[in-house]
Amino acid sequence: MYMKNPEGIESKSFAIIKEELGDKVSLFSEEELPLVQRVIHTTADFEYADLIRFHPQAISVIRESLAVGEEIYADTSMIATAINRRKLAALDSQVHQYVHDEDVWAMAKAEGITRSMAAIEKAMKNDKITIYAIGNAPTAIYRLKELIEATGKRPKAIVGAPVGFVGAAESKEVLMEMDIPYISIQGRKGGSPVVAAIFNAILKGIEAQ
Repeated sequence: MYMKNPEGIESKSFAIIKEELGDKVSLFSEEELPLVQRVIHTTADFEYADLIRFHPQAISVIRESLAVGEEIYADTSMIATAINRRKLAALDSQVHQYVHDEDVWAMAKAEGITRSMAAIEKAMKNDKITIYAIGNAPTAIYRLKELIEATGKRPKAIVGAPVGFVGAAESKEVLMEMDIPYISIQGRKGGSPVVAAIFNAILKGIEAQ
């Protein structure tokens, strides 16, 4: 016989992950551990326990912001789709994704920049967006930093984990040096599924409160 109940499968998976993490469990706070487990559950990659980085205020800031209906900007459709919209809606929140908008395409072409950079510019003009979820484009992090410095407008928190070989690791180092609460993944690994997993773990934590 095999397990059919989704809650049972998830519960057993998390128990296996916690057991295999062993002594590393003690490296994470009570709030951080479920996020680490969720990322490993999503990727089946235990190296994330060594690579994930938490600003000490990041989880609480994101929870507090979403709980009062503040909103998320995601740099990919995958993140926007994968974050649990039902739970966001229950908080009167939502996730935005602008990369495919016609005005963003036009801005990117006119200014000779990536669509991810142009989309960040559009997101920064929306005062409801206070949390940024970046899983694909290193240029989104660099542009966000430039706009923060130019305008003084600051996100409440950034979950930044671009994946890849060109600029990904470096952009995350830049993110972790910014004076803004962050959750990130050191090195080349990361991606949209990882970022979405982090947000879904945070939403599950809010729901449990």
